[in-house]
Amino acid sequence: MAPPQPLVFTVRRRTPEIVSPAGPTPREIKYLSDIDDQEGCRLQIPVIQFYRRDETKHGKGHPAKVIREALAKALVFYYPMAGRLREGPGRKLMVDCTGEGVVFIEAEADVALADFGDALHPPFPSCWEELLYNVPGSGGVLNCPLLLIQVTRLSCGGYTFAVRLNHTMSDASGLVQFMTAVAEIARGAREPSVMPVWQRELLDAPKPPRLMPTHAHREYDQFPDSKGTVLACPDNMAERSFFFGEAEITALRRLLPVHLRQCTTFDVLTACLWRCRTVALRPDPDEEVRLICVVDARSRFNPPLPPGYYGNAVGLPAAVAAAGDLTKKPLGYAVEVVRKTKAVVGEEYMRSVAELMVAKGRPRYTVVRTYMVSDLKRAGFGEVDFGWGKPVYGGPVAIRDVSSYLIPSKNGTVVPVRLPASAMETFVKEVDNMIKGRYDRINSPL
Repeated sequence: MAPPQPLVFTVRRRTPEIVSPAGPTPREIKYLSDIDDQEGCRLQIPVIQFYRRDETKHGKGHPAKVIREALAKALVFYYPMAGRLREGPGRKLMVDCTGEGVVFIEAEADVALADFGDALHPPFPSCWEELLYNVPGSGGVLNCPLLLIQVTRLSCGGYTFAVRLNHTMSDASGLVQFMTAVAEIARGAREPSVMPVWQRELLDAPKPPRLMPTHAHREYDQFPDSKGTVLACPDNMAERSFFFGEAEITALRRLLPVHLRQCTTFDVLTACLWRCRTVALRPDPDEEVRLICVVDARSRFNPPLPPGYYGNAVGLPAAVAAAGDLTKKPLGYAVEVVRKTKAVVGEEYMRSVAELMVAKGRPRYTVVRTYMVSDLKRAGFGEVDFGWGKPVYGGPVAIRDVSSYLIPSKNGTVVPVRLPASAMETFVKEVDNMIKGRYDRINSPL
């Protein structure tokens, strides 16, 4: 998929306002879990939804007005979202449930949905920031609003819903749960169909702490970037999205031994991307490279985490391989590594991560020679209906240097990738060779 063409339009925003809960809420301190407050979650994550004009529901009024009222009502149930984050001893994070509220912006734009092109997916034109305005002073992790929402009416009658979330509060599943609650109330419900559950203590480190974590956690290895990585050249980066339909996935499966051909789409696609990206970046053959798989652990507890739990509940297990092995061995090697890595995530693994966070000062996952892949195909962004139908696109806005998302698309999966421009050229060729089964070209030595 070709990079997006520049798109210029004007957005007229009303003065940003604070939307508070529509009713009384408890004033209390609620601690985040030891998974929530790790360094890798101490950031803001942007998401955007694009909605078409629905002629049958044209009389419902301006989406911003409806959503604003629903937001205030939803915050009664999700009242910690209306609070502010504080930090205590040992970098422990907590929510001061002040009921202050979240930032809300109503806007209109002189651009139609069709102007964004037929394929709505990252990378979006740089003007997307007009649809999610960074209100000065609102973007900090501590002592700032935990949510910023902008609803923009488009010239065609469609609209966008853009949200920026303090990641310590929720992962993708938790954010979708909150957005769904707002959407249900916007459609007339009195309360969410799934009531929110806090219970962050379920993902705290055991008390008393054990002597050491029970897993190695190579995802949190800390070492210097002595040889340079993708992060070393931010001024010459290329962004592209790649489409993988049934034909492309079938072609990749043909490269696998028979016993692996029933593996999941995530497994074979992630293995392919990791391998091609490593070839493109050309590390030394003996260098270790990492793949972090984002794995939702909710169903892997015994019993599973309660329905309605909206905190961070993902594991980030890391596969580690020598670059030479990854690029020279058959694709089946990478698939086996991916499958084994995902399988380690369970209740004990998550407890071990929590222990590591407490013991080592809540470190960030490593980004040195690392590639992270997150599967959003079942996250539910595309199901959020505020009353005007489901979105034509819902999900992440930006592409991060070391990360890719598997995003649902019509008849397949879209994967945004960000690489240095020279490496992107090689990456495109490697992916093309693998899909076309050019066996003589897919074992490129480093």
